[in-house]
Amino acid sequence: MSIRGKVALVTGASSGIGAATARKLATEGVVVGLAARRKERLDALAAEITGAGRKAVALPADVTDPASCKAAADALITQFGRIDVLINNAGLMPLSSVDSLRVDEWKRMVDVNISGVLNATAAVLPQMIAQHSGHIFNMSSIAGRKVFAGLAVYCATKAAVTAFSDGLRMEIGPKHNIRVTCIQPGTVKSELYEQITDASYRKQMDDLAASMTYLDGEDIADTILFALKAPSRMDVAELFVLPTEQGW
Repeated sequence: MSIRGKVALVTGASSGIGAATARKLATEGVVVGLAARRKERLDALAAEITGAGRKAVALPADVTDPASCKAAADALITQFGRIDVLINNAGLMPLSSVDSLRVDEWKRMVDVNISGVLNATAAVLPQMIAQHSGHIFNMSSIAGRKVFAGLAVYCATKAAVTAFSDGLRMEIGPKHNIRVTCIQPGTVKSELYEQITDASYRKQMDDLAASMTYLDGEDIADTILFALKAPSRMDVAELFVLPTEQGW
């Protein structure tokens, strides 16, 4: 299915999976709204994409703020008339053991990983419902299905994203012709690991990075593209994307 001319809002677009997905969508002729907090990065990515003859617009936004999400979605609709795709990609993963009681980090994960998905979804849904079409991608994780030590709160947030995706699909799919896909990657090279403040877990992740192969953001972007291009009669509900050497 051709996606040329569609309009997409990508959260967490300033780096990693979000930036890779924005680039990939733009090469397919999609107009890309780049949403994240780091304006300078968004401006640079937008300049890169438009410099290649494609369409992108920087939309500085904080997914933890419903008004900020709505402003980004409204700006995209005002400029291009519609929103066809939402990539709910913004996320945090500061690993630590629960008994270290890093409560501020827990709250931030809940705010970004769960509330951020809800806020961005609420911002685009009225337009998608009015169009009677759309496709929402929610970035969960293998950690949404399998719990790992040091990731108890992160796993809980990603399990919530997976559950919300299932419920959202049931409620808006048949009624409003809006598809919902939950992407569940394994380990991906990204800035997530730079958020780890616990020294022992940071060393553990650094050691893993030196000894194993990680997925690239482009791998996840290709997965999103596969689901987005599926025939309209299909709703690709879930996709697990794992490094071949990891036998999960």
